[in-house]
Formats: sequence, C-alpha cells, structure tokens
Amino acid sequence: MIRHFVFISSIFLIQQVSGQMYMTRSGNATFFSKTNIEDIRAENKQVFAIIDMSKKQIAVSMLMKGFIFKKDLMQIHFNENYVESDKFPKAVFVGDLLITQPLSATGVNKVNISGKLTIHGITREVIVPAELEMDGQQINGQAKLNIKPEDYKISIPLLVRDNIAKIVEVTIHLSCSLKT
Repeated sequence: MIRHFVFISSIFLIQQVSGQMYMTRSGNATFFSKTNIEDIRAENKQVFAIIDMSKKQIAVSMLMKGFIFKKDLMQIHFNENYVESDKFPKAVFVGDLLITQPLSATGVNKVNISGKLTIHGITREVIVPAELEMDGQQINGQAKLNIKPEDYKISIPLLVRDNIAKIVEVTIHLSCSLKT
C-alpha cells in the first residue's frame, strides 16, 4: 500500500516538460450488483486519477466512503460490514497502458490496462479493457471490470448473500486534463 502511495505522490509532484501528464480529482466510479432479489447501485464522484502518457502509466485512487447509495442502510452496511472503510479506506489501481501503436487523436482508442488493484487490503493482478479518447488538452477514459467480493476477502453474511451478486460490475469514467 505504501508503494502505491509513493507512486501516486511521485507522479503528482513531477513536472513534465513534455506535457504528457493528465489528471482528475473528479472521476466517476459506479458499481452494480444484480440479483433476482434486488439490484444495488452506488456511485462515487471523487475518483482521483493520473495518466502519464510518456510512461504509459495510470494510477487511480478512491475513498470507499465516497460511494453513495440510494438507501442509507445499504451505505452503512457497505462501509461497516463489507469493505470495512475505516480499516481499508481506499481502493487503488496502479498499472500500465498496454499500447502497441500511437493513440489516434480523433475517435476512441481501445486499449488494455495491466496492473494491480487493491481493495479491502488485498492486491490482485488484473487486466482491464478500456477506451481512451484524446480531446485536445484532455483524455477521456472508460473501463469496466467485474469484481468478485470473495477475491478481496469481502465477507457477505449468509442472511443477505442472495441479495448481492457474486460478481459486481464496476465502471470507471475519467476526464483527465493536461497538467502543465
């Protein structure tokens, strides 16, 4: 976890002469759990991200308490019982853009991102398909990934286990501006 913090901090502090650093503090993450019993949605509009195009690296961090639910009780259970936000306050992804050819300045570029995702104190290697679109001084990105709570040692009580999907869909939207 310290390594992730150092990486994110060092990218943030470096001034790039080449103008390849893009950043946002207002990215968006949503997750969706669908079961026959109930659908659960939550949204986090406080996603921090840095994309270093010269090194083809990305770092994303979000506070777990930033997820907002329609039902207050779901939010309480999510933070206290499942992801234990006081003990594990952030989800962090640090990875590399797997780009084999230059990105198109117009249109959507489909890429894969390989890296380490840390949730609930557990770090796992993931490869995430993503779309990046260059828009002048900005990069707009979108990625979807499926997360199994059990892979991150998130325990779901037996009483509500049928209410929560075994695989949760997470969608990330980023609009990162050029950092000068």
